[in-house]
Amino acid sequence: MNGTRLIARALTLGCALAFATTSFAQDITLRASHQFPGGKGDPRDEMVQMIARDVEAANVGLKIQVFPGSSLFKANEQWGAITKGQLDITSFPLDYASGRVPQFSVTLMPGLVRNFDRAERLNDSPFMQDIKALIEKNGAIVIADAWLSGAFASKKGCITGPDSIKGQVTRAAGPAFEQMLAAAGASIASMPSSEIYSGMQTGVLDATNTSSESFVSYRLYEQVKCLTAPGANALWFMYEPVLVSKQVFDKLNPAQQKALLAAGKKAQTWFAQEVRKGDQKLIDTYKKAGVEVVEMSAADYDAWLKVAQESSYKNFAEKVKGGDDLIKKALAVQ
Repeated sequence: MNGTRLIARALTLGCALAFATTSFAQDITLRASHQFPGGKGDPRDEMVQMIARDVEAANVGLKIQVFPGSSLFKANEQWGAITKGQLDITSFPLDYASGRVPQFSVTLMPGLVRNFDRAERLNDSPFMQDIKALIEKNGAIVIADAWLSGAFASKKGCITGPDSIKGQVTRAAGPAFEQMLAAAGASIASMPSSEIYSGMQTGVLDATNTSSESFVSYRLYEQVKCLTAPGANALWFMYEPVLVSKQVFDKLNPAQQKALLAAGKKAQTWFAQEVRKGDQKLIDTYKKAGVEVVEMSAADYDAWLKVAQESSYKNFAEKVKGGDDLIKKALAVQ
């Protein structure tokens, strides 16, 4: 009888411990890192904050703590951290990881996207299926797609056609743009967008290209003379998805995974609408600051595209495994 009671007590205690362990395991706080200013209206920050709020509201024992402004990891450190499971979530310009995964530079290939409608069509294309397969193979999962248009600006004068960049020390966001700009006669200085302001302030940079949102968030209007807004001929489009570490995602229970994916999808829809307003906000902000604002003509765009095809496209197709196929798949999306 005593043995039966002992067994019953042990089973009861075991169940209680199991329940406590399960409850503890479900009480998880994930860390989200990104390089963009926090609490200042940058939609990339707002996108991650929205995901955090919706995940907590789902009441599945999951919270997200957001660390903006490179306060947890520096911009270029985030890919290594998230693929190794040292970081949980990030809003990340994918081309920043092209040094480790060369195929990613196609997500910042000059002239490949051109407008937001085409960007959204790319999200559901075989091209993006290949990119997401590479992301997952390397240890991360996309929970929200995000494309940003971009602009050019200079301390010296307006950048329109390829001849206008000659002799300027220029920041480009990735190797494809660097190759194109170098082919047009620019000198290249590589750095993340969070360092452009200081680069211009100290005289390291004459010109830059980056996303419309970064041009506003980082107050680059304080440093430049002329802005070339995206307009109808946006040469610069960059893929900046929200990623979750695959190691971390696989450890979440099904309810937590579902809540995180649902929050990402909702944030993606919001972002796709919000980011379209960014180009006008960019123009208004720079005009108000007294910066000259111009746009590239169709002829300027075509001239740049020719330079890109002879430099960036050619190099990518020849040197990156599967590069030619990726470009063809992207161009096939109408």
